[in-house]
Amino acid sequence: MSDAEGQGQKQGQGMDRQPDRVEQLLSALRDENEALRDHAAASLGQMGLEALPGLIGMLADEDAVIREAATSAIVRIGSAAVEPLLEAIQDDEWSVREQAASALGKLKDPRGVEPLIRALKDRDGAVRSAAVWALERIGDPRAVPGLVEALTDGTLREDAARVLKKIGDVRAVEALIEGLLGNNWMVRRHAAEALGKIGDRRGIEPLIEALKDEDWLVRRNAAESLARLGDRRAVEPLVPLLEDENEMVQETVEGALASLGWKPQATN
Repeated sequence: MSDAEGQGQKQGQGMDRQPDRVEQLLSALRDENEALRDHAAASLGQMGLEALPGLIGMLADEDAVIREAATSAIVRIGSAAVEPLLEAIQDDEWSVREQAASALGKLKDPRGVEPLIRALKDRDGAVRSAAVWALERIGDPRAVPGLVEALTDGTLREDAARVLKKIGDVRAVEALIEGLLGNNWMVRRHAAEALGKIGDRRGIEPLIEALKDEDWLVRRNAAESLARLGDRRAVEPLVPLLEDENEMVQETVEGALASLGWKPQATN
């Protein structure tokens, strides 16, 4: 046998063994040993597309640890995994859709934005939550209308408000104002901060009203946002908060008033 023939035979044997190697590594993802699972995920990620069908199949496993290990391996494959994940996010099984959304967020590929926006209306709350998290990771302004709509979803509204704050898009102003005046204290906190970051003057009056909020962090965020907006109409409503029951509110208000040019009156 020539050297070339021998080399070809070895390569053929190696290719025959490759599927067996994939199966071994997929089995290792189910091991109780975390270090072994991590090693298997890294190895499967290096194997690329050949490992993908088996990994996506594991996204339906009843064990959350195994599902997350498979997702970790898929993310390691990189952009080549995006198209299969776009199919997986439409799967009949909720856990597959959830993990596909999570993986798309970790990959931060813009191709995932539109499917993730659609996933905000998924029938399963875990999938919707994963979609919000993924859109936060990607940070694409195309998600703003969908996230604004998600403010009406009791499962998502707090996370949606946080992501809208992070993206800082003017299209969210009206919805954030509504959230600022609503009943959910976490949404009010995020909305008060977001309106200052966005910098739209429609937020001034609602932020002034929010200075009376029962939640100290809403009051603090509103004061900080009013300082950012730089409108002196905020001075008079801010002054009483110099004696707020919360010291952090007091300190923020002092800085806000100073930035607006207010000086305390001298006492005789």
